[in-house]
Amino acid sequence: MTEPPDVQNTFQLAHVGINNPDAAAAQELCDLFCLMFNLDPRQGKKSEFAGTFFECVRSQYLGTHGHIGMSTDDLEAAVEELTAKGFGFDQETAAHFEDGRLQNIYLAGEFGGFAVHVMQQPRP
Repeated sequence: MTEPPDVQNTFQLAHVGINNPDAAAAQELCDLFCLMFNLDPRQGKKSEFAGTFFECVRSQYLGTHGHIGMSTDDLEAAVEELTAKGFGFDQETAAHFEDGRLQNIYLAGEFGGFAVHVMQQPRP
């Protein structure tokens, strides 16, 4: 393990992803969170979202229970920092922007039954 860089990145909780057995269960859970917390529903490619807080995945995806989405303003630097701290990444999950920059990636392994998804915050 190498020494972490002097400058530490800022991370923010983006959302909690919750695995579901199928699309109907994901929709039901999304509807429940929207009702519970007065959130607006949004349909994603593989998930139903309750506001920005809850991603109800339509299948069993990474993580026994689901995933924790963390965002940062400099994903490339965050990957370097986390690597220096001894964390690995699941390279098969890496997604890139059209210009080649890293958009998001999952850390290798599970933490308390959750995968950890690290993503680039949108730039203004």
